[in-house]
Amino acid sequence: MEKIDLQQLTSEQIAFQLILHSGNARSKIIQALREYRAGNQEQAEQLLKEAEDELSVAHNIHFQMIQKEASGEKTEFSLLLMHAEDHVMSTLSMKELVKEMLELFKERNL
Repeated sequence: MEKIDLQQLTSEQIAFQLILHSGNARSKIIQALREYRAGNQEQAEQLLKEAEDELSVAHNIHFQMIQKEASGEKTEFSLLLMHAEDHVMSTLSMKELVKEMLELFKERNL
């Protein structure tokens, strides 16, 4: 898993890293669903794993931000950061939903 050091980044760069990695994950999640529909179950599972790897990077960034704030270093609030956090959370929700859908499809041999 890629580790990003927040000390070297501006708040805007941090937000864009969150958007980048959650956006990559979102694309892989949608592609996984499409691959499954096309009959490529192994490829779908690989794409979901890749999406989880991307989300792990975003989660690590988020966790570092929480640690900084917990130690007394306040995070500058911005609409961009709020958008980035929303992007991460909606992608996490999408991932869980698609994983459950694929399990249902497997059970019903669809």
